[in-house]
Amino acid sequence: MTPDLETPRLLLRPITLADAAHIQLLFPQWEIVRYLNKRVPWPYPADGAYTYYRKVALPAVERGEEWHWTLRLKAAPDSVIGCISLMNRENKNRGFWLGLPWQGQGLMSEACDAVTGYWFEELGFAVLRAPKAIANEASRRISEKSGMRVIATVEHEFVSGRLPTEIWEITASEWRAGRKARSGSSE
Repeated sequence: MTPDLETPRLLLRPITLADAAHIQLLFPQWEIVRYLNKRVPWPYPADGAYTYYRKVALPAVERGEEWHWTLRLKAAPDSVIGCISLMNRENKNRGFWLGLPWQGQGLMSEACDAVTGYWFEELGFAVLRAPKAIANEASRRISEKSGMRVIATVEHEFVSGRLPTEIWEITASEWRAGRKARSGSSE
């Protein structure tokens, strides 16, 4: 079962099929999808979000292989502004997207910290890896700020085509040490 999570500014709520209508309005923007896995159909179909939730995401959650959340501002909890996911896959454990009006405000860094904590502290994994197109500078900055490091450079197929890709990694002990340093804790 995927739990609710919270950050200083965000509510992370487990996805439901009812969220698909909100996602369908927000998600199909080239600036959002271009660096996502090529499995995302483009042009995005009118039932794309509903089909993805019903056939892919929710069944993976039920199998205990993935955890998906919608992102909502605490100030507007009924409005979805993006999504973040954890996946138990080789070299791909976290993915996310954020609606254009909310980008560049540090919101995704907050969400990443919350779900990374869940990955290590609740699910008990020892390492988290995330592939990122080298051209996706905003996503790479989020990884840098959280203490991740590049462990490999490969090529992946994205909606925008085949691109050079970095595999970013952080271990549970590195994440815990970084979290203590960021919070100023001496525990």
